[in-house]
Amino acid sequence: MSKIVNEVMLANREYIANFTKGDLAMPPARQFAILTCMDARLDPAKYAGLSEGDAHVIRNAGGRASDDAIRSLVISYKLLGTKEWFVIHHTNCGMETFTDDIMRDLLASSLKTASVDENGWHDCCEGGGSHEAKHISWLTISDLAQSVVEDVERIRHHPLVPSNIPVYGYIYDVTTGSLIEVPEATRIGRAG
Repeated sequence: MSKIVNEVMLANREYIANFTKGDLAMPPARQFAILTCMDARLDPAKYAGLSEGDAHVIRNAGGRASDDAIRSLVISYKLLGTKEWFVIHHTNCGMETFTDDIMRDLLASSLKTASVDENGWHDCCEGGGSHEAKHISWLTISDLAQSVVEDVERIRHHPLVPSNIPVYGYIYDVTTGSLIEVPEATRIGRAG
C-alpha cells in the first residue's frame, strides 16, 4: 500500500471511533446546494458554515456548470428537495492558467503530468499522448466573474431546471476567505 492509502485508512479508523452521524437523513437539512471548484484550498463546509447533512456540495474543476454538474443539481432538487443553489468560483483558479487548445496539445503530446513556469505549460516527455482531448470542452476560465455569470445563466435556462429555484453567483477569495457576490449572476439566477 502507498503512504497516502495508509494515511487515509488510519484517519478513517480514527473517524469511525467517534462516529455519531449514521442517522442523518439523505435530503440535505438546509435544503440548498453549492456548485464549486475541486481546488484543495476551498473548504465549503467552513466558508459556508456547513455540517454533515446540511447541503449538497458538487465539485469539479473550476466549479463549472457542466452536464454532470447540472445532472447532480437536478437530482438534488427533484429527488432530495433542495430549494436554492449557489455557483461559487474562486480567485487564483488553475482553470485560468490554460486554454482548451493548450490542454489538447499537452494531452496529444503525452499523458504524463505537465509542469508550468513563467513561459507557460510544458510536457516532460514525448509520446504516449492521445488526440481524444479534442472531443472534450475543458471549460477553462478567461474571465472569472463572466464564468460565474455564464454558469448561472446555463443553469437558469436549462430545460430541466425549474424557474422557482434561485441560483446565486459568488467568487471565493482564496487570500481572504471572503465570498464576493457577482450581482449580474445573481440577477440572472433570480427565481421566476
